[in-house]
Amino acid sequence: MQRRDFLAALAGAGAAPVPPQSVRNLILMTADGLRWQEVFRGADEMLRDDPQAGMKDAPEVRARFAAPTAEERRRRLMPFLWSVVARQGALLGNRDKGSEVVLRNRHWFSYPGYAEILTGRPHDGVIDTNDLRPSPVPTVLEVLRRSWRLPREKAAVFGSWEVFEGIGAHEPGSVFINAGYRPVRQASASARLADLSRLQFELLTPWRSVRHDFFTFEMAVEYWRTVKPRVLYVALGETDDWAHDRRYDRYLETVFYFDQCLRRFWEAVEQDPDCRGRTALFVASDHGRGGTPEDWTRHGAKVEGARYIWLAAIGPGVAPVGEADARLTATASDIAPTMLELAGVDYRELAGAAGAPLGRLLQAKP
Repeated sequence: MQRRDFLAALAGAGAAPVPPQSVRNLILMTADGLRWQEVFRGADEMLRDDPQAGMKDAPEVRARFAAPTAEERRRRLMPFLWSVVARQGALLGNRDKGSEVVLRNRHWFSYPGYAEILTGRPHDGVIDTNDLRPSPVPTVLEVLRRSWRLPREKAAVFGSWEVFEGIGAHEPGSVFINAGYRPVRQASASARLADLSRLQFELLTPWRSVRHDFFTFEMAVEYWRTVKPRVLYVALGETDDWAHDRRYDRYLETVFYFDQCLRRFWEAVEQDPDCRGRTALFVASDHGRGGTPEDWTRHGAKVEGARYIWLAAIGPGVAPVGEADARLTATASDIAPTMLELAGVDYRELAGAAGAPLGRLLQAKP
């Protein structure tokens, strides 16, 4: 059996529909280019002491994330992921244990990776650049909005990178999207959301197309609190940009910040009686990176290792499998079908889906 056939068979094995009432809300959060190595091993010892990786003037960062073992290092870097998600949910993609989450698309950079995650299939030959343009087919957000009969504002995307204005939807305007340096155009926006929208233009990043993750996340949290969307995608991006700039110190600090964003969002979910026990959270990355001191800053089809990503999930209907081994392997194309299965929606509503629900990740409610 070829690898692709094996993965498809594994994804579909044991899939059982989950009652739609068990999951009322779905949240997807991604960290651009966050490697599986940091997620499962913590700070890379090859890079942590490398002055060429931007660590020359960062002794406090080295000390903060250093530890004798990979298990200790990863807990220091991503404490929420390992203290909560690893105990109550599932973590896939630790290649050291034989678990892999791979990209089906052949490009291994951002737009093709996000398109695969959101539509359940690769779009080789169609999405082969990072140009801002609409998704080639409806995304999982659009499918959920249609299936759940939601008003537009109840399915939303907040992204640090401006290209999410296109990535998030096939039909422009079908879901609420705020991405990159864009003001929030919503008449009913809260005072805090309006302030954040204004302040993003006063605290600029080094990159013209990517705003600070802080603004993206804070806007998303405020939108969740005030508008109460049923489907929300939060796409943070500074992990990739600091890596491209060869700043491993900032990369590590941004990974830690991403983990704190996960914690804050999950705490907000758990503290809301309308959301607690009815909300599932999925977490992933769009592509991997190189695994050496020379190529860790890069990704793409010519970079060995860039096709490997990772996936985490927690919430009702998610089996508490913890850190997966070789028995739980996936592709990026399986993420959207699994989200739909959890929501009680036929994943074949995704046009031409190549992935399938991850049966071993799902746990049907009695």
